[in-house]
Amino acid sequence: MDTTTSAPLDNDGRDADTPPTLPFIHMWTGLDGKSRLDESVLRGFGMQSVGGGADPQWMRPFPGEVSAVLFAALPVGWVGQWHPSPHPQWVIPLRGRWFLETQDGSRVEMGPGDIHFGQDTDTTEVDGKAGHLSGTVGDEPCLQVLIQFAASPAAPTAHPFG
Repeated sequence: MDTTTSAPLDNDGRDADTPPTLPFIHMWTGLDGKSRLDESVLRGFGMQSVGGGADPQWMRPFPGEVSAVLFAALPVGWVGQWHPSPHPQWVIPLRGRWFLETQDGSRVEMGPGDIHFGQDTDTTEVDGKAGHLSGTVGDEPCLQVLIQFAASPAAPTAHPFG
């Protein structure tokens, strides 16, 4: 997988009878103990108000206990050597680009508009590599938001929130 562009929503939100889906990259541990990447989608959107008298919009509640919300600034040239995700987590790039490479040989580049759910917390070391390799791409830092969970909100499968 070598995705370098954001995938569009399959519904622009105007069709009230067809909830949108949100594409994301899922990194998880397969039955062989290796980390892998899959393109997946988040389903389950419904119309509701965010509160305060706002008109209804497409919302998708997400399960799980959030343990931390972090802001990260990955410097130009930064490489996070092979490591598993410290917690199940959403990673949302705000600016700049970064990459993930997994033990199964998959690689993906992401930037603003792409989201990623990291769930490779239980990988097996193979040839000195466990988890994934990550780093910045290009000549600007990658600014990110990380939303970490106390425990995984879904089973480790290719499409956990399908």
